[in-house]
Amino acid sequence: MNTPRLLARWDALRDHLAFDLGGGPRPWKAAWVINLQKGGTLFFVLGLMALYDNWSVTAWTYAALHGSYGLVWLAKDRVFPDPNWERRVTFGGAVMLWLGALGLYWIAPVIVVTQRVDAPPALLGGATLLYALGVTIMVGADAQKFFTLQVKRGLITTGFFARVRHPNYLGEMMLYASFALLARHWAPWVVLAWVWGSVFLPNMLRKERSMARYPEWAAYVERSGFLLPKLGR
Repeated sequence: MNTPRLLARWDALRDHLAFDLGGGPRPWKAAWVINLQKGGTLFFVLGLMALYDNWSVTAWTYAALHGSYGLVWLAKDRVFPDPNWERRVTFGGAVMLWLGALGLYWIAPVIVVTQRVDAPPALLGGATLLYALGVTIMVGADAQKFFTLQVKRGLITTGFFARVRHPNYLGEMMLYASFALLARHWAPWVVLAWVWGSVFLPNMLRKERSMARYPEWAAYVERSGFLLPKLGR
């Protein structure tokens, strides 16, 4: 199997669906579409809670975690935006971004609120701990990458990247896993498996192919993990 060619074809299809579907005008940046969902999550969850008169500890915890992540994302986008999301999208692309990924993230809060999930205290605490670590790793790694590359282009092998080659993806996976844990349902995990497999993994593999051009790459791979840290080296 020609993995690079397969990934290139998948990337081309995914980019067409997310940015170019249907053709025509490109009135929005992808970042604006993403920010609408991220920033609107807190209000969406609170609206669900009001609609279903569910003010439980689990619902409030979910609103606080997922809602605060949306606000953190908006702050991150303001201070160190991801250039990948600066591309403009067609109307069809914006719809596909919502249907293919962004809107699916709201399945978890719908379950939490409408099914009146009652998570035990240990699960609430564990999810909060996982979220805090995940958002710290994700934002910290993105900040390090953004500001380091402003000064010097090249392979980043220190800080958050010292033992893990993709800490930003690791952090995002951790924080979204905390949301799925609170839902106590299989559906959010299916959504995450879809996003991680169709978006995160191809992005990481593409980044690995790009970084392999640096002479220090082989040594870096020896002492770092793809997604989890290598210890004791």
